[in-house]
Amino acid sequence: MNRKKHRKTKSRRLAIKIAAIMIVSVLICGSAFGIYLLKKAELAADRSFETAGDREMSDLRDEQVEPLHDNVSILFIGVDDSEKRDQNTDNIRSDALVLATLNNADKSIKLVSIPRDTYTYIPDAGHEDKITHAYAFNGPSSAIESVEELLNVPVDYYVRMNFDAFIDVVDALDGIEVNVPYDLKEQDEFDKKDAIVLEQGYQTLNGSEALALARTRHYDNDIERGKRQQMIIESIMNKILSASSFSKYDNVIEAIGDNMKTDLTFKDMQSFFNYAKGGKPDVDTLTLDGYDDMSTGVYYWQLDDESLTEVQDILKSHLGLQPDTSTLSDSSETDIADLTPDENETE
Repeated sequence: MNRKKHRKTKSRRLAIKIAAIMIVSVLICGSAFGIYLLKKAELAADRSFETAGDREMSDLRDEQVEPLHDNVSILFIGVDDSEKRDQNTDNIRSDALVLATLNNADKSIKLVSIPRDTYTYIPDAGHEDKITHAYAFNGPSSAIESVEELLNVPVDYYVRMNFDAFIDVVDALDGIEVNVPYDLKEQDEFDKKDAIVLEQGYQTLNGSEALALARTRHYDNDIERGKRQQMIIESIMNKILSASSFSKYDNVIEAIGDNMKTDLTFKDMQSFFNYAKGGKPDVDTLTLDGYDDMSTGVYYWQLDDESLTEVQDILKSHLGLQPDTSTLSDSSETDIADLTPDENETE
């Protein structure tokens, strides 16, 4: 009996040792993989870094912001180009403009999608036009200035992605889960007609399918298009933050490294990890309401002034900025002050 008991004890100890060795090995491998990913991400960030012209910071800021401590904004620019399309720079337009504001105190995010046909003033053009045309003037800096002009909030950073980056990221995640709102047939990234066919309902989309859903303009309007883009961004975010995607980070980093440009440094990017520490951050989506305008013979999306003001105030509040106090009543007071004494007495 003692020998049997001794053998069982030895077997138990051996099993414990083997289990301990396996756990330590997994931890070492996991740490090694984590270090590898960190280094690879840093190299990818260095390849992607690009300033928007000579712009150092927003003219709407008094001092440079720090993502680790401050509320900041990031403009995501999806451009209508890919390696195979290889469009001339002068012809490239922004196919999607999404501004994200990040509040450092509560780690919340607000997303507003700007319809591509929005009629607004483009500083580098010197006149009003569709905001999608801004990018062709001077790349990201023109798009940034136009968004700041429209929303009256600072754009602190930008991220530009082409079709290849979007498709590769979604494919690197083995697809994303999306609720397709209707049956659709759409061209693919190579402009092949009806190459993408989707049925209505909740499903997993690959990169080409997700891009087609984000781009299509034939089934609804620019507002709904913006909502679809916001939904897809959230789906990508959910997939990236899921535990099952850790092993896919290598491919995701590879996907964005060559097809993304940003003025965020690797240190800046690391600051945003805090937003995901407690799981998925609180994301609120905003809409710029408006109406179709063909009065000039060219289609534009004319924004509703009340909706625009509301979105501006929400974004300013989220960034911790004071709302614009220059109201009509202020101008009325100025007018009265400028009147001569006789005119004041007459009134």
